[in-house]
Amino acid sequence: MKIPSTGLLALLLAPGVACAQQPAADAKKAADDAYHQRQEYLLHNDWPNLERYAAANRRLPAPTPGVPRVVIIGNSITEGWVKEDSAFFKGNTYEYVGRGISGQATGQTVVRFRPDVIDLHPAVVVILVGTNDVAENNGPYNPQTTMNNIMTMAELAQAHGIRVVLGAVAPSVDFWWRKGLNPAPKIIALNQQINAYAARHKLVYYDMHTALKDEQNGLKKAYGEDGVHPNLAGYRVMEPLLNQAVAAALKKK
Repeated sequence: MKIPSTGLLALLLAPGVACAQQPAADAKKAADDAYHQRQEYLLHNDWPNLERYAAANRRLPAPTPGVPRVVIIGNSITEGWVKEDSAFFKGNTYEYVGRGISGQATGQTVVRFRPDVIDLHPAVVVILVGTNDVAENNGPYNPQTTMNNIMTMAELAQAHGIRVVLGAVAPSVDFWWRKGLNPAPKIIALNQQINAYAARHKLVYYDMHTALKDEQNGLKKAYGEDGVHPNLAGYRVMEPLLNQAVAAALKKK
């Protein structure tokens, strides 16, 4: 049987393509295995991942007089912010310190609140949490449990003379790693609770949800391609609003 020239070319190239694809597949598998091994280690040895910022916290000098230190504690949205727009964290008006850990829910964040916030002696803490609670990363979502953790962090901060900014949960209509949970109405309801608590206790509410949402109460495509995490354009929308929220917190008595 005569093989067409295009078919012959494909047969000749196929081994090379397969060889090229195999190392990439092996690398991905190795990376996945390493990630899961790491998560398994943390689950049994350091569930809140206290070691994540331990060395950075030790290296952090005392706050500079006249430049308020502002710690942002949260999840991958905070962690990604530092990576995506590092210049924002090197500004002169405020000394922003990012303490976000990807995948964390509020139960983990509240455990590391002392080493990653209180012990850093900030003037203000910005609490940006809740996404991974709604995503059920650590089990079924219980709105009251999430609010309890947020209230505990706010009260801990106030007990240590730290001003509090409570951030809204970012908009999303679906989580790509845990599909089908219909998070948009749950996020709106949680944000209403956060806002109400902030109003009752004279704290500042940082409403990035309204600024980032689309008509379906999801993340605008222009502000984040995966529907959950802001891109640089999204962070650039969030930044002036955060500066305003911090300024308002510093003015409160």
